[in-house]
Amino acid sequence: MSVQLIFSIYCIIFAFLMIGAGIYSKKWVSDASDFILAGRELSFPINTMGVAAIGFAGTTVSLECGFAILYGVKGALAWGIIYSIFGLVLYGLLFANFVRRCGAQTLPEYFEMRYNSKVRNVVAYGTIIGMCGILANNIVSLSSIVSGYVGWPTYFVMGGAFLIVIIFATLSGLWASTITDFIQVIIGTIAIPVLLILLVKKYGGIDFIADKWLTGNFMNNGITGGTLPGMSLKYPSVLNFVLCFSSALVWGNNYYWGKLAASRNEKIAKNSFVCAGLILMFIFMIPLVMIGAYTGAAVPEVFTLTGGSIMPTAAYGVAAKMFAPLISAFIVIGCVAASISTSSTSAMGATSTATRDIYLRTINPKADAAKSLKASKIIMFLVLMFTWVLCYFPGGPAYLFAFSNCWLVPPAILLCLGFLWPKFNSTGAFWGVICGMLTMVVFTILELTKIFVVGKFIYLAILGFVVTAVAGVIFTLLSPSSSKYYGKDNWELEPNDTNREKVELNEFDIQVLSLIRFGHQYMSDITDGLKVDSKVSTESIEKLDRGGYIKRAGKTGSSFYTFELADRAYTILPRLSSKEEELEKNYLNSKYLNFLKAVFDSPKAVANIVKEQKYASLQVSSIVSHLVRRGYLIEKGLYKRQLVITERGKDIIQKYS
Repeated sequence: MSVQLIFSIYCIIFAFLMIGAGIYSKKWVSDASDFILAGRELSFPINTMGVAAIGFAGTTVSLECGFAILYGVKGALAWGIIYSIFGLVLYGLLFANFVRRCGAQTLPEYFEMRYNSKVRNVVAYGTIIGMCGILANNIVSLSSIVSGYVGWPTYFVMGGAFLIVIIFATLSGLWASTITDFIQVIIGTIAIPVLLILLVKKYGGIDFIADKWLTGNFMNNGITGGTLPGMSLKYPSVLNFVLCFSSALVWGNNYYWGKLAASRNEKIAKNSFVCAGLILMFIFMIPLVMIGAYTGAAVPEVFTLTGGSIMPTAAYGVAAKMFAPLISAFIVIGCVAASISTSSTSAMGATSTATRDIYLRTINPKADAAKSLKASKIIMFLVLMFTWVLCYFPGGPAYLFAFSNCWLVPPAILLCLGFLWPKFNSTGAFWGVICGMLTMVVFTILELTKIFVVGKFIYLAILGFVVTAVAGVIFTLLSPSSSKYYGKDNWELEPNDTNREKVELNEFDIQVLSLIRFGHQYMSDITDGLKVDSKVSTESIEKLDRGGYIKRAGKTGSSFYTFELADRAYTILPRLSSKEEELEKNYLNSKYLNFLKAVFDSPKAVANIVKEQKYASLQVSSIVSHLVRRGYLIEKGLYKRQLVITERGKDIIQKYS
């Protein structure tokens, strides 16, 4: 059989797997939060696979192999380490607890919590454009690899990729992506090592690369002697890789935020990113570097660097072609799987922002579960159509990636400054992001039109990084009055009779205090439990904090979104009966006790109580997280959450039966 026929068969099988995943998981989606956040139900294995699948992208396959040919093994490994370790692992260690506890479903939503609605609006629109650009870049990279392998027109390959993503992703959103991520990582885990093993068997060990490498030093130099600069302001360099592939691509990207926010708890969020980074490094990055090295040593003459016609970034396809079609087609499908996986996650990141930060805030704030879910699916379709247009961005993938960074570098700066510096305020955030984005957009246009090529002096991402940070700090210092109360020098965490304000509380504020009373200590519990946007819960928490009714655990990081009641709260909370007081000591009320009894009875009883009480998916998440944290329940289940009552939970039921 011909290469085209074999590859077509593989593509059909792969497409059916993807669409089947969407159909299977459709039953798990009941509202927009299920669609864009999977109900905060992602387990450790599934979230690990999902994060690894994002990293194992078509861009990764192209760059790791290509950088080995351009800059040698050390240069290529530098890129892999920066993305996997400084990007994913460090992001998980620094931000997992913070993201999961703050409760914001999207990165722009957090910016309204920390700054104001103007910052949220600007970043929301910019984030959508940036993530669509990354999605388009990934699809274009995939199309080039497949087109080079089987000779199909790139527009045909792009159309097929978009069709698959549209069908399975719009069926069930993040749930579909989580299942397909698992499938795609498994395919890649087989395909990449198999290709490397075949190359070793065909050519021998490391000695072959050392003997055939044109410059004689494959560790430090590319096939024509190229090396990767360290601190150069121009692209490429180690400095640029740190800014582009860790801070901008990961820290300022909504779909990585979403993976943390969708985890069942903080521990799963952190450990999944750490493990995913290590898996990506050792199972994908290192083998891909060696595949590039073997290809550069075996057939250096085919690459443009030595007068050939093939770009170094197409080395993976060149290596695959060295073997029988049945094997090589499967190896290329591994690359297709990587690209589709990341594409679906990028689409979800853009969709979640458009739904949560735009549609449900400004277009239809009163949308019920059915309308919001329908809107999410329509928005997903529109996002993919806009991305299709971006695939024809002038200048190709390189300029497309630079264009995407225009919108992702500033959010990374805002995240870090807001996380670490209580004084950083809304004025600094707004003008920082405006100055950074405008600077990069203007210079991108100037470079595209060849009026002024800024890349000759400094890479666009570094320029945007510096402008955003400097402008943000300057405007913050020039407008100290814009800092929120907790950024003032005289603000104290511990409330007393003289350091708090007189505030008027409403019914919602009392509900917030009641949740904290029964042990809901994190902002995510409050936002989810009361089924509101983070803007609403933040306004209430800030009022209660200023009034001295609650205490924050700290001014920065995850401690900022961890609360406990102050003594003053008990002066306005409703009095409890003796039984309610006893339940309160165990962080329970009658609602939670009934939920525990339902878990003890059967999964059907849990489903019935959820239906009777009309709990939204995130309200269930709030209840379950609380009961797990207090030791009454254990969460199990690879995909959907399965609840198991503990001995402590059984004792409580028996005590109050």
